[in-house]
Amino acid sequence: MTQLFNLMIEVMLPLALLVAAGAVWPLIFRDTPVEAMRTQLNRLVLYVFYPCILFAVVANTPITGNLLSVPLLVGIGTLTSGALLYGLLYRTPFGRRLNDPTRAVLMLGGMFGNTFNIGAPVVMFFFGRDAVRYAVFNDMLMTMPFIWSLGVWIATRLGSHEKPVSYPSLGRILASLPPLWAFALSLILQALDLAYKPLIAAAHMIGQATIPVTLFVLGMTIPWRNLTPRPEILAAAGVKLLFAPLVVAGVARLLFPPLGEAQYAAMLEATTPAMMTTLIMADRFKLDGASAALLIGWTTILFWFSLPLTLALGLIR
Repeated sequence: MTQLFNLMIEVMLPLALLVAAGAVWPLIFRDTPVEAMRTQLNRLVLYVFYPCILFAVVANTPITGNLLSVPLLVGIGTLTSGALLYGLLYRTPFGRRLNDPTRAVLMLGGMFGNTFNIGAPVVMFFFGRDAVRYAVFNDMLMTMPFIWSLGVWIATRLGSHEKPVSYPSLGRILASLPPLWAFALSLILQALDLAYKPLIAAAHMIGQATIPVTLFVLGMTIPWRNLTPRPEILAAAGVKLLFAPLVVAGVARLLFPPLGEAQYAAMLEATTPAMMTTLIMADRFKLDGASAALLIGWTTILFWFSLPLTLALGLIR
């Protein structure tokens, strides 16, 4: 109970306050251009803050088998959740009343979690500041490659069905993402033992803005006045918040006994709510943006209850 109370105060409270700040900002400053502000802050994170924190962490982190088990386990949970959601939304009467853009965006939101911006503070609470490496390597080796390959396939083949539409190739998409360039550069420097400590410290200082700014934008993104608890939204949220951690916990116990810090970190990463990229994918590929925002909102709210529940059940410690 003491650990749970400390988690609420040290992690969940600041996360909630940052999200709340984004929610009330347009209400206090009514001249705020919300859409433009959200777009520019997202660009600032993508092009400046996030690449810096990636560089600082990866350039200072040796790659080990234990570390790589995190993206492996979370990836298994992601694919299993996707398979369950596909069956539920496309192969049962439950999903037949929904259109394809809605079903596809619910699959994406139910598969991919906010494993850095929310996952990193949680794993750092349990395992210390250096545990941010688990969130970083999971993002770079699992989440980003999967969402811009399998995620794009789901969006275009199961969702939008736009024809004829010319989308950029996967290689072109990945090459345009600054975090991947920062990741590759830091890997090279780390492998050649050329990492310059003062430069790493400087990058870390800049990158510390990543999580606060992203959570502030999340607060501006959630449709607070229209949080209708639709059945399909809650079903996808249940898969993301409860089913995925159960799968990761089971597979971890099967493949990596006895469990270590990295495997517990993977379970924590699997508990995270839907990532904001779901909304970006919805806008980019003409999916159901309203449902994407609802799913992000509900999973973020319910995460405050599902994480303590998984802790109480002993799935994570």
